[in-house]
Amino acid sequence: MSHHGDHGPAAHGAGADASATPLADRRCRPHEGGTALDAAQARTWLSHVDAGWRLADDARSIRREFRFPDFHRTMSFVNALAHVANVEDHHPDLELGYGHCRVTFSTHSVGGLSENDFVCAAKLDRLLP
Repeated sequence: MSHHGDHGPAAHGAGADASATPLADRRCRPHEGGTALDAAQARTWLSHVDAGWRLADDARSIRREFRFPDFHRTMSFVNALAHVANVEDHHPDLELGYGHCRVTFSTHSVGGLSENDFVCAAKLDRLLP
């Protein structure tokens, strides 16, 4: 897994600070009435999570497909993911089947991506060896 120093953009504003707290150690924050990241901001944030995450063509979501050797391990990952989503109160869209789980993050309240999507992506990255 390649994390490119998962500290996130220090100059982002909106809660990102110079202390460079790793994304996976941050907490999601409410974004009611906020604005979505633009494509350039999203690409910058994307560089701070695992290289498996992909930015949608419209830059309104990120997606990653996780592969597992069997259904049991897939469901174990999904259960751990559900715990993270519940604790952070930030819930992805999931597509899953035998041996795979596709995760898509977007912040519905802003109509696109927010820091929360990248925080949760970094937390999911930590679930895997």
